[in-house]
Amino acid sequence: MDTELLVIGAGPYALSTAALARERGIDTVIVGRPMGFWRENMPAGMFLRSGPDWHLDASGVDTFEAYLDDRQIRPEDVDPIPIGLFLEYVDWFSQRKGLCVRQEFVTELEKSNGRFEATLESGERVLADAVVAAPGIRPYTHFPEWAASLPAECSAHTCELVRFDKFAGARVLIVGGRQSAYEWAALIQEHGAERIDVVHRHDVPRFERVGWRFVDPHVERTLTVPGYWRNLPNADRDAVARRFWEVGRLTLEHWLTPRLDSDRIHRWPGVEVLKADPGRHHEALQVVLSDSTPLAVDHVVFACGYRAALGNVSYLRGVRGRIQLDDGFPVLDEALQTTLDGLYITGFSATKAFGPFFGFVKASPASAMLIVRDVLSRTEGRGIGSTA
Repeated sequence: MDTELLVIGAGPYALSTAALARERGIDTVIVGRPMGFWRENMPAGMFLRSGPDWHLDASGVDTFEAYLDDRQIRPEDVDPIPIGLFLEYVDWFSQRKGLCVRQEFVTELEKSNGRFEATLESGERVLADAVVAAPGIRPYTHFPEWAASLPAECSAHTCELVRFDKFAGARVLIVGGRQSAYEWAALIQEHGAERIDVVHRHDVPRFERVGWRFVDPHVERTLTVPGYWRNLPNADRDAVARRFWEVGRLTLEHWLTPRLDSDRIHRWPGVEVLKADPGRHHEALQVVLSDSTPLAVDHVVFACGYRAALGNVSYLRGVRGRIQLDDGFPVLDEALQTTLDGLYITGFSATKAFGPFFGFVKASPASAMLIVRDVLSRTEGRGIGSTA
């Protein structure tokens, strides 16, 4: 198969880019599982932290608000937004845009003679002039060092844990104190856990309604000011980062409050796990906190977030030596292109170069516009497929 643009991935950033590329006349092939991480690594009972103004359409037509209007759903009736409703929107968006996704994984990506060659699970090869890689966050799960000593059957990262029936009557330790930690605590106690201990080093966060509108001007400036984020003075970048920390980390969603009002949920702010000894013969895990509190638990859930490590993206191993990294993140130009000519990387992997808002759905249309604009300039100016 031969194409101008290959998009690897089928999450929000990938679908947004592919839709705009097709609208602009770029021959595009999409390979991946449509919204695979969202469908397979997020629980059905989860709610989104965003509002109805976050969407995928860089053209501003097939937005989430347009979908709600099409379904005759009032935005105020879906607050917070169930993950299932957003997935229905993405299906609607994909249909409206005529997106056809090859539901396979890419096993290998290479570049020679100025063109990319991707090998699919089936063995089929795709030749492309340019590639957009949108690996999402799944390769970047973060664990504390002591997690390696725990048996796999009684420990998991939140993204590996989307069904909770096995926790009925169990004692569960959750390591972390952000949105996923407390939302998983609510879900686990709703499935009948005997006791849940939430352990984190910071204070207990506030639970209040927050607004994300402050993100909008930063995303817009990314489109109008080349290199906007990287050229901001350090003090300004620090201020934005603090605002994100306050809204997204120090403050959690107000709708969690009644779901956490249970004598089975115990919060341990200002401490961390000192050690965890695996039990023998299905005995409880013996955990000691840094304030010397002992806990006996049956399961440990790691809500420790994600850290970029592009080396964990397996299909990039064939080109990894040609991609410059900065603390696990790819070094990107002003159009999200890596140091390997013609390879673009977007989404969470771009947050170091483009700002924390690229870790959210909000920036997917802006990302699409930056990439497609550059791909078109390659076609019209020097031609796709220039050698690296």
